[in-house]
Amino acid sequence: MSGMRFRHQPADIQAPAEESPLHTRGNVRPLSLRNFLFAELTRGYLSQPSQDETDSFSDRRERVYTFMKTPRELEKLIIFGYALCLDAFLFVFTFLPIRALLAIWRIFTWPFSRRKRFLEPGQIHDLLRVSLLLVCCYVFLMVDGSILYHMVRGQSVIKIYVMFNILDIGDKLLASFGQDTLDALYWTATEKHARRREHVGTVPHFALASVYILLHSTLIFFQAITLNVAINSHNQSLFTVVISNQFVELKGSAFKKFEKNNLFQMSCSDIRERFHQSILLMVVLFRNMTDVLWNLEHLWELILPLAVVLSSEVLVDWIKHAFITKFNSISSTVYREYRLILAKDVADSRHHLPAADHCDLVSRRMGFIPLPLAVLLIRVFYNSITPSSNWSLVLMVILFLCVLSIKILLGIVLLGVSCSQLNSGGADLHSPRGRPAQGGGLPSTPYIYHHTGRLANAPREQLQQIDRFTMCSNRIV
Repeated sequence: MSGMRFRHQPADIQAPAEESPLHTRGNVRPLSLRNFLFAELTRGYLSQPSQDETDSFSDRRERVYTFMKTPRELEKLIIFGYALCLDAFLFVFTFLPIRALLAIWRIFTWPFSRRKRFLEPGQIHDLLRVSLLLVCCYVFLMVDGSILYHMVRGQSVIKIYVMFNILDIGDKLLASFGQDTLDALYWTATEKHARRREHVGTVPHFALASVYILLHSTLIFFQAITLNVAINSHNQSLFTVVISNQFVELKGSAFKKFEKNNLFQMSCSDIRERFHQSILLMVVLFRNMTDVLWNLEHLWELILPLAVVLSSEVLVDWIKHAFITKFNSISSTVYREYRLILAKDVADSRHHLPAADHCDLVSRRMGFIPLPLAVLLIRVFYNSITPSSNWSLVLMVILFLCVLSIKILLGIVLLGVSCSQLNSGGADLHSPRGRPAQGGGLPSTPYIYHHTGRLANAPREQLQQIDRFTMCSNRIV
């Protein structure tokens, strides 16, 4: 062939297995425009990937599948956790008053009975909760909400943006401190008296718990007012700041290293935030509809911004968890294990003598404390509804019976779903929290993958021991 030069190749050097446009067996073609274009147009047609390349591309394909399946698995977990928060929240308005009345009845009938104990520990807990709720509601009703509303409304957009961040940080700090405060009060009131007194007494603990609930309720009230100002403001930039503030969360979490324990904490935090946000939106909707005397035309004007706020919260959770599982090579099936842990909490709280109440388990696991939200909701309804006749009392009784029916139905459904999930997951219902079941328990299969696609060892900490504010991997998410 004219224009072709041949160079002899030594016999000990093996020729390429596949012929390329610029190579022939034992020969090298000179670089020309025709050969270059031909090589670029046909490059890679005859190439065979190595085993390492095959594993790498398979892992990338698996990450794409995980990225697409994560939002669905996350929503299953959040819906189940949301129902747990709702069940604990409705407990304050339904079963707690009834249980407190039963405890009071036992106090009056104790002299005529043969019981050795004056009150059971659970009854003492119920009376303390009702007392805290009554005291805090009485004090919180004295707060003038109109002054706070106009004080927030007069601020600039930047100040409201800063206020949003401060209130969010303060909410998490108070939630972490509040559960310990309430647990200290309950334990101080029910522990057996020892020779040496190691606490300051029940009354100081009760006062500290009351101060905490008032502070947390005030902070949540500020959050509701700020959200109300942003929704009702004619300045669209203020509402945009509220929405963009949720997307800032992606920057602080999506590009960080997460282990399974940290992801569990973040999932519990997102469940609590979803429920907390929905309660705030309900308060804003109720207050605005009360101001316009429940004009349905104004309802459609509020639905759109409220839906945008809630939809942005859901979208941010989807994107955040999808990228966290992608970057940290965590399978989406880990959320099934998280659901089993929450289901086991429900089953453990229904034992004959549980170690902790269902509300306490939800509070520790998710950082959700229903008492401050209950105080805020009672204040909103008290200021919005004015009894004008005897029919108002009848309506209140009917409303209580409806809420009680929802609570009973929700409790039955949650218990059935939890038992079904535990049975399908192979967990032992009778093993207490924090102790793995013999021959059963939660699935021990790790859910963390290396980049090679092989299973890695799960973290040493048991997920059953992880609460919302437990230190995991030297940090709290």
